[in-house]
Amino acid sequence: MSDIVIGVLALQGDVREHLVALAAAGAVARPVRRPEELAEVDGLVLPGGESTTISKLAVLFGLMEPLRARVQGGMPVYGTCAGMILLADKILDPRSGQETVGGVDMIVRRNAFGRQNESFEAAVEVRGVEGGPVHGVFIRAPWVESAGAGAEVIAEHDGHIVAVRQGNALATSFHPELTGDHRVHGLFVDMARGYKAAGPL
Repeated sequence: MSDIVIGVLALQGDVREHLVALAAAGAVARPVRRPEELAEVDGLVLPGGESTTISKLAVLFGLMEPLRARVQGGMPVYGTCAGMILLADKILDPRSGQETVGGVDMIVRRNAFGRQNESFEAAVEVRGVEGGPVHGVFIRAPWVESAGAGAEVIAEHDGHIVAVRQGNALATSFHPELTGDHRVHGLFVDMARGYKAAGPL
């Protein structure tokens, strides 16, 4: 039995794939749709999907403020693609009514790599992930236009920032949950395990 419980925000997007990847990386993985479910997890994944829709549903389900509070309080959080957008302190081109959870000192450009038909795959070297490049799947992917002093750039592709880490927050433009390679999820599970072991400050 794993000692770490990781939730996946299950409002929209590729939730099931993250649940599978987290379980393969040694965590107990649970969908999170309500504030009381959020309160029970040691860390949270914000999945890929449609960032505006996830944002609006989070507000509708009463999750946005509890999410912000837990992220600001240090809860480990990992955002992929749309999840990266949600973790950004600022979006360059937000849709009307779009909010972010915030927590990472970065400015993100939505759909920066192009539309759905311009999706692509590439090998990406990610600092902190051993064993060679990660297979990156980029689907209408954002990139980080700029990262602040607090955010560590851990991967780039074609001169653009595609992965960052800030404290207990991790964000990638790409989708490791779609590849069967669970090393990035393993990195996040290790982050969550370290945070839990450290106990409350």
